[in-house]
Amino acid sequence: MLKRYTFWFSAAILFQLLTGVMHSISLFVPLAPENETEKQLVELLTTYKINAGGGFYPTFSNLFTALSSCFTFLCLYAGLTNGYLLIKQTEPNVMRGILAINVGIFGVVFLVMAFFTFLPPIVCCGLIFLNLLAAYIVCPKISSSID
Repeated sequence: MLKRYTFWFSAAILFQLLTGVMHSISLFVPLAPENETEKQLVELLTTYKINAGGGFYPTFSNLFTALSSCFTFLCLYAGLTNGYLLIKQTEPNVMRGILAINVGIFGVVFLVMAFFTFLPPIVCCGLIFLNLLAAYIVCPKISSSID
């Protein structure tokens, strides 16, 4: 079971979908300041508008929400696409390329999360990356010869 790439790929898909769903919850939870300093910070984040050029005046809260939703959509998109490819029993030589792309993208995402965020997203991205890497390593190499 551990030598089959589909096991590791299925685990990565599960973590991608769970991470996407868990992270989407954070988009609907309001910031709750616990002291006067945090209250002032939340007030500035949600009301102070910056001139972003071109007639756009977002708050930092708007920018944070946009970036945060992009991470949610990345995880959901990857999980759903990978799940579809797994259900359709895509050939291993094609899956190896798909896995390489996933490993590259989620490897960079994991590094970004490790440097700039906090423990839950670091753990979630780490689990996704490690499972994708394991799937890539055990995925059979099938060369196609054209006669």
